Amino acid sequence: MKSPTRPEIPPSTNNRWKVVLRNTIYILTALLIFLFALDLMISSLQYLGKTAAETIILATSNPFTGLFIGLLVTAIIQSSSATTSMAVALVASGSLTLQSAVPIIMGANIGTTITSTIISLGFITKKKEFRRAVAAGTYHDFFNILTVVILFPLEYYYGFLSGMAQYFATTFFNEPIGPVKNDFSFLGGGFSPIIKLLINGINNGFVIALVAIALLFGSILFFRKVLTDLLGFGSQEQFQRFFFRSPMKSFAWGVLTTAAIRSSTVTTSLVVPLVAKKVVKLRAAVPFILGANIGTTITAFIAATFNSNAAISIAIAHFLFNFIGVVIFFPIPFIKEIPINLANGLGRLTLKYRLSGFLYLLVAFFFIPFSLIYLNKNAVTVRELVYERSDPGSDVKSFYKIIVKNYENRQVSSWTVYDRMTDMEDDPHKIISAYRRKNMLFINNEVFELNKPGFCRDGEDKEGKYQICVREIIPHMVLSPTLSQDSVYVFEKRAYSLSSDSSTNWSYISARDNLIVRKEKRDKYGRVLTREELSSVEVK
Repeated sequence: MKSPTRPEIPPSTNNRWKVVLRNTIYILTALLIFLFALDLMISSLQYLGKTAAETIILATSNPFTGLFIGLLVTAIIQSSSATTSMAVALVASGSLTLQSAVPIIMGANIGTTITSTIISLGFITKKKEFRRAVAAGTYHDFFNILTVVILFPLEYYYGFLSGMAQYFATTFFNEPIGPVKNDFSFLGGGFSPIIKLLINGINNGFVIALVAIALLFGSILFFRKVLTDLLGFGSQEQFQRFFFRSPMKSFAWGVLTTAAIRSSTVTTSLVVPLVAKKVVKLRAAVPFILGANIGTTITAFIAATFNSNAAISIAIAHFLFNFIGVVIFFPIPFIKEIPINLANGLGRLTLKYRLSGFLYLLVAFFFIPFSLIYLNKNAVTVRELVYERSDPGSDVKSFYKIIVKNYENRQVSSWTVYDRMTDMEDDPHKIISAYRRKNMLFINNEVFELNKPGFCRDGEDKEGKYQICVREIIPHMVLSPTLSQDSVYVFEKRAYSLSSDSSTNWSYISARDNLIVRKEKRDKYGRVLTREELSSVEVK
């Protein structure tokens, strides 16, 4: 006689919740270790070479070089936020112009994708997983590279992003008060006490970097194991439905999670093992990655709110770069396929030649930037100008210095003004942009039209309306026995408003070198009250 079969007892609700809670704790633990490892890596590399990185950025010659310097620095320290924060600090302090900083931000956007590419190499032991991981890891690379290919020429020739960013910053934002903060940390600096303790205890940036790399790859391997075990509970469809059910939902989750975690590096890197393990397809993950690109700019806006107008301008430029890229590569079907096909193509190539992934990493992030920086090292001329400030009514004289950078094949230059004759250890007094278009010379907000004598034009500045006229053209102007300038235009600027001070400002502009060689303030009788004159020029 057969014993009656016992009916299957469904798992209790408590057991089900225990499984969910356990897996949640595992995933959060892996994520926290991952975040801590990234924070530790950034801190250790900044500890090793923060001064060197700032020196590299300050040495930026032209926008083309700046693009690859931003890429290279970010690839080395593996954080675009760290590079961006340094650029923000330098612009806000007056050491770098907004126009010079925008290409660095573009390069940082490419450089930050190196993390997801490195993580994809962790799947090299499994062929098919490696192919999918490389495709997922490099999609972000190709998206940013293609966006740079489109936007960089517009910025290089027309100042597209910097001009728009400056317009929005001055039109819609008031200039905030407060110092620039140059620290960055995931999760708002929650790991800072532990990281500071480790740095002070070990006191060796190289060892700390090795520990960070070990923790980073350990957390990825742990996350991969947890994910594999999690799929055994049949939650793959639930996971995909929750995050990747539709493109717009996936895009929104990318924005929200990146804004919450404060790093597109983390969110885009976490997509790599999901695609590698076939939890989600690359096409479904693309909107999430693009959303992460938008979400990462929110942190910059929050930080910029407490900094200077320059910081807001950079935050807006960063947002515009990512936003325009998303507008181009998200809704347009044909164009949308280009970065996907490039990423899948590289993935298929790694299936045949596994070392091609390493080769791509070395060539794209290190060899090309180093080579192009070297080839463009002479694309700028740097001159040190010394001006003498004097009052004809007294014997008191003072000097100040301007460092002028002229960019090859561009009628634009930047003037860094140091109010005192120092070795540039002090912060600059101000930075002036000069731009020449045919016979129009723009020096900050002033316009000098190189026309025939007697020509006048009206203008307006913060002091009111004025008229500026060309009084004469000096063919050859001798400033000293060793210094002279050709084709010097003499401009007189006179205010329309009548006042007791009816003085006029005279500017002597060199048409050949686009420089102010002399500035004078004269009273109504034509007597010189103050004078500033170029006294020496040294090519660096």
